[in-house]
Amino acid sequence: MIVNATSPMVVVANRLPFIVQKNAETGQFERKQCAGGLVTAVAPVVVETNGLWVGWSGQHLEDGEHDIPEANPNDRSPTAGLKSQQVIPVRLPQKQFDDYYNGCCNATFWPLFHSMPDRALFQSDKWEAYRQVNEHFAKLTVEAVIKLAETNPDSVPLVWLHDYHLMMAANSIRDRCDKLGLPIKMAFFLHIPFPSWDIMRLFPWDDELLQGILGCDSVGFHVEDYCLNFIDCCQRRLGCRVDREQMLVEHNGRTVSVHPLPISIPYDRFVSLAEKAPQVVKNNEQEQLLLGVDRLDYTKGLVHRIRAFETLLQKHPEHIEHVTFLQVAVPSRTDVKEYQELKEDLDQLIGRINGRFSTPNWSPIRYIYGCVSQEQLAAFYRDSSVAVVTPLRDGMNLVAKEFVACQVGEPGVLMLSPFAGAGTSMHEALLVNPYETDEFAEVMHRALTMPKDERELRMQQLRHREREHDVNFWLQSFLKSVDCLADNNLTPGRLLPLREEDFSQFLASYVKESSRLALLLDYDGTLAPIAPHPDLARMPEETRRVLERLSHMPDVNVAIISGRSVENVKSMIGIEGITYAGCHGFEILHPDGTMFIHPVPHEYEVQLEQLKKQLEEEVCKYGAWLEQKSSGITFHYREVPKDKQSEIMTNAQKLFQHNNIKLHQSHMAYEARPPVTWDKGRAAIYLLRTLFGLDWCDRVSTIFAGDDRTDEDAMRALQGMAVTFRITTLPNLRTAATYRLPNTDAVLTMLKWVEKRLSSRLPVTNGLRSRKTSMSSIGNNSPPHPPSSPTRRSRSNSQSPSPTEPNKQMMVMTDQVYHQLISRKNSPPRVSVSPVNSNTRSTV
Repeated sequence: MIVNATSPMVVVANRLPFIVQKNAETGQFERKQCAGGLVTAVAPVVVETNGLWVGWSGQHLEDGEHDIPEANPNDRSPTAGLKSQQVIPVRLPQKQFDDYYNGCCNATFWPLFHSMPDRALFQSDKWEAYRQVNEHFAKLTVEAVIKLAETNPDSVPLVWLHDYHLMMAANSIRDRCDKLGLPIKMAFFLHIPFPSWDIMRLFPWDDELLQGILGCDSVGFHVEDYCLNFIDCCQRRLGCRVDREQMLVEHNGRTVSVHPLPISIPYDRFVSLAEKAPQVVKNNEQEQLLLGVDRLDYTKGLVHRIRAFETLLQKHPEHIEHVTFLQVAVPSRTDVKEYQELKEDLDQLIGRINGRFSTPNWSPIRYIYGCVSQEQLAAFYRDSSVAVVTPLRDGMNLVAKEFVACQVGEPGVLMLSPFAGAGTSMHEALLVNPYETDEFAEVMHRALTMPKDERELRMQQLRHREREHDVNFWLQSFLKSVDCLADNNLTPGRLLPLREEDFSQFLASYVKESSRLALLLDYDGTLAPIAPHPDLARMPEETRRVLERLSHMPDVNVAIISGRSVENVKSMIGIEGITYAGCHGFEILHPDGTMFIHPVPHEYEVQLEQLKKQLEEEVCKYGAWLEQKSSGITFHYREVPKDKQSEIMTNAQKLFQHNNIKLHQSHMAYEARPPVTWDKGRAAIYLLRTLFGLDWCDRVSTIFAGDDRTDEDAMRALQGMAVTFRITTLPNLRTAATYRLPNTDAVLTMLKWVEKRLSSRLPVTNGLRSRKTSMSSIGNNSPPHPPSSPTRRSRSNSQSPSPTEPNKQMMVMTDQVYHQLISRKNSPPRVSVSPVNSNTRSTV
C-alpha cells in the first residue's frame, strides 16, 4: 500500500495491536495477536506509514519493566511488520486500569453507546479513573509527538485517537503541545456506534465527554447516522453552532469537522489467505455451512441467532443432517460476571439444541470457544455457504467484509443485521432483524436455497464494492478529511463567522415579533471584552446603541446583572430606562430610581472590614489591588507578574481563610460575597417577577447571557424557562447554558438579531417606557401601569431620601418563597404580595 501522507502519524489506542506475554517454556516475552476490527484495519496502516503506536501492552506496573519484543519471523498477522521502536507502551497500576477499562469503558460506555442503557453503570470513581488514565495517555502521546518532531522537524505530526477508551485525551494533548510550542493536527475515530441524544444525555458527565471529543480538529464515525447523532448532541447539550449539511461543529472559536468514514479491511490480504488456506470444516461437498464469527458479547446477538437456527430446523426439517451451524465465539472480558452468564446461557442453549436434533452422524451446531488463526478464519469464510452477521447493534462489523473478500470459490450468501454499520452500504446482503425469530429463520432458509445465479450476482457486487473501498481507501479518505493527503485539493470545511441569520436556529421559535421580551445580560466578558483593569473594559459603541434602541422598544425590558457595583456598571453602560443590578444582584437600581439592597449579616461586615484592611496592608502589591463594593470586595491580581502570582494568590487565600470568609474565584480575581442564599439566579427571578408578575415564565420570552461562574447560578435558575448563552472559549467547560457563544462580538450579533426580529414595533415617544415607574405591576399582556404617589423605604428606614439619592428597599426572600416564585405552572397572580397601586414596594 502506498500512502502519500503529508504528516507523520501517531496512532493512540487503548491497546497495542498485540499483547506481550511471557512464554512459559522459554521464559522470554513474546507477542500474541489481538482480535478486533481496530487491529485488522489500523495496524497495517501504522506499519506501512512508519508511524508510532501508543497503547497498553497487556502488562501492568506491578509486572515490572521489559522491552517490547520484535515480531516472530513466521508471523503473518497484520502486526508482523510493526517494529518495537514504533511502539510506546502504556503501563498502569492494575487497580487503576481495571477501574478505567472494566469499570468505565466496558460497564458504562460499551452498553450506553450500543443503545442498551439498562446495562450501563454510572459511577463517579470509575469516571475519575477514566479521566486520569486519559491524562496518562496524553502525556505519552506528547512524548511520541516530540519523537516525531525530532525526526521530522519540518512536518506537523498527526495524532489519531481511537475509540471510546480515549475520548478525554485530546484537550490535554493540545494543551501540552501548545505549552511546548509543538504544532499538531488531531483527529478522533470512534469504532462503535454513537448514540442518539436521548441515550447520550443519560450519562451524567456527557458535556465533559462531548467537549473532550471536540478537542480534535476532525471527528470520524463509521456512518452518517452516527455523525448526525454526534452533531445533534453537540448542539442540544453544549449549545454549539452546527452546520448539518457540511457536518461542522463550532466550539470555543474552533470549527471541528465531522466525517462518515466507513472502516474496511485489507481486501487483497484476505483474498490471498483464502486462496492458500486448506479445507478445514466441511465433511462432504453436499454439506452446507452456516457461519458466525463474533466476540462473545451481548451486543452480538448470539442467543437470538442460535434460537433462529433452532426455529429453522423446526420449520424446515429438510435441513437436518444437511446444514451445520459453525459458531466461533472469541472469549471476551471473561472476568466479568455478565459475560460469564452469557457464556453459560449460550452453552446450555447449544447443548439443548444439539441434544434435540443430533443424529449418530451429525450435530447441528459446532461451537468453537476460543481464538482461531487468520488462516483458519479465511478457510471458514471461504467454505461457508452463508455468513450470519446479525448483531443487535454494531459500529461497522468487519466480519461481513472479511467473508465477502474470502469468497474466492463457490459464492455464498451474506445475512446482515440492519443494526450494524455495514448494513448501510452492503445492499446486496440479505437484511434481517435479529429480534424477529421467525423471520430470521425464513431468511436463513432463503439463503440456503438461493439459486446460484442470484448468489453470484449478489456476491459479485459485494466483492466489487469492498475491493474498491478497502482499508487503503479508508485511510486515504481519513487523510483527506484532515488535509494530510498529498495532492489533495480538498479544502477543510469551516463555518463562516457567526451571522445574524444564524441566530434564527437558536431563537426564531422562541422570540416572536409579538413576544414580550426580557433581556438579562452580564457586562464584563459579555457586553464588553475582558480587560487588564476593570476601568478599561469598555463596551463597544455599537453595542451601546443597539441596547439603547432595544430599551426603547415596546415590551422589551433590559437588565444588566454584573459583579461590579451598581454605580460603576451604570456609569459604564450609560443608558437610561433599563435596570442595573450590581454586586451579583445584591443591589438593584430600577428605572424609576428605587433601589433594592439585600441585607447582609453584621458579623460578615465586621469580618469584611478586617479582611479588606489586611489585604491592603499585606498583599496589595506588584500590581494587585482591591475593588470596594457595597456588599463585598474583589481582590484583583490580573496585573501581577507571572513569577509573583503564585505568592500573591497563596497569601490572599490564607487571609480569606483566616477571616472565615468564603473565597469566590472570578476572572483573575478573588471575591468576598455575603454568606446569604442570594445570587444572580435569585436576582434574575426577582427581577422577572417584579417586571411581569408571578406567572412571568408563561407570558415572557427571556434571554440571559453571561461569561463566568456567577452567571451559571442564573443559568441554572432559568433552566427550562429561558434561553441562556454562555460566552466562553474554554476547551472543556461544564455549563447549564442552552447555547455557547465564542466572544462579545457574538453577543452583539445576537442583540442585532433580536432588534431586527422586533423592529416592526413602534418606538415609545421620547424614548420613555411606561415600565419606568411600574416595576412591580402584576401582569397582563399590556405594559404595566405606574403606581400612584409612590413612597419608598430607605435602607435605614428613617428619613426620606434626598432628591439626588435613589430610594432604597430592604428585602429578604426565604427558600420556600423563592421556589414558589419560579414555579412555571398553576401560579396565579397574588395581588396581596405586590399590589399594583401600593404606596410602598413589596417586602417578601
